Amino acid sequence: MFGIVRPCSHRLGEGLKTQWMAHLCGLCLALRGDHGQFARVVTNYDGLLISVLTEAQAERTTGWRRTAGPCPLRGMRTASVAQGEGARLAAAVSLVLASAKVRDHVADGDGLLARKPVALAARRVAASWGKAGARTGSDVGFDTAVLVDAVDRQIGIEALAGLGTPLLTVTEPTETATAAAFAHTAVLAGRPGNAEPLAEAGRLFGRLAHLLDAVEDRETDAASGAWNPLTATGTSSAEARRLADDALHGIRLALREVAWGSGVSPGKHSTDSKLVHVLLVHELGRSVDRAFGTSGCGHAPEGSFGPDASFGPPPQQNPYVGGGNPFGGGPSLQPPGPGKRGFWAGCAAAIGLCCTCKVCCADEYEGPWSRRKREGCLSNCDCDCGCCEACECCECCECCSCCDCGL
Repeated sequence: MFGIVRPCSHRLGEGLKTQWMAHLCGLCLALRGDHGQFARVVTNYDGLLISVLTEAQAERTTGWRRTAGPCPLRGMRTASVAQGEGARLAAAVSLVLASAKVRDHVADGDGLLARKPVALAARRVAASWGKAGARTGSDVGFDTAVLVDAVDRQIGIEALAGLGTPLLTVTEPTETATAAAFAHTAVLAGRPGNAEPLAEAGRLFGRLAHLLDAVEDRETDAASGAWNPLTATGTSSAEARRLADDALHGIRLALREVAWGSGVSPGKHSTDSKLVHVLLVHELGRSVDRAFGTSGCGHAPEGSFGPDASFGPPPQQNPYVGGGNPFGGGPSLQPPGPGKRGFWAGCAAAIGLCCTCKVCCADEYEGPWSRRKREGCLSNCDCDCGCCEACECCECCECCSCCDCGL
């Protein structure tokens, strides 16, 4: 699972969490229905925004939901999931962009992809996903060539970029691709007047996606020698944050111009647009805070410290590590971490995780093969959850200081 908008289930509340999961499962099932089981691995948090936007603009009908059968990732429970052209457009965009992401990793020789047999298989998978995305895009009237062209131009731009190159020159292809995808949701929903403001919101969302990915990977890329737009162009963290904040503000302004479902005039908040508002205003802002290491909530937990207050106080130093043993002697040894599981043991552990729904709902679970600690899909809580009840920022935006959009 990848994406920058990873909402906390505590902040969403039960109603919006159910809606969010409906779109996430709808994207996953649209991928399976059109392209087979393996295509489901490209399910991502940001792709479902396409489905959310399409449904929020459309007039209320009975065809936007269906009951899906039991799924291991839901603890073998049924669920109401999103369906229709919005979910299929989300699937097409996810496939094409995942194809580009795989090809980018192959070109960089990341990890196992540095080995020729693995790289060859990855290229074939990427080509298959690209063609599949183009077919589904054509079915819903969306030409994925704009996405493919953006990816191709991205490679050339990165090859020429250097110190002094404006960062927005590097992010432009991503902006163009997401603008086209966002704008097409207006066409699917039968609201062509929304295309222009949604294209602007999509353009700025693409900028944010590129920026935050660069910020989060900067240290890792430096250690591995991989290309990073911030390092290559000499962009400071302060400038990157300024650009991110400007993009956030621009998205809020663009959403004011969108006419949502139920006959609500532009600029008015409605039940249909509430999930859009939460994801693209509140949660997107928290994603920026998370990437730059600042507080992800306006209500810092009691006893927090410094700019990373949302993650609690710094851990206390262990007196038994690094020669600090109060009983004398050399530095004590740390117990070894758990070893990796074998292939079949990992498969068994993965089945257990899915059937118990830990992958989605647990705060933390152990990776089936690596045994590393991982967060559940809906446990990305970066604030003191007690503040969510006090703030209720998603229910009464007029009195909430964390949003200036007025929706």
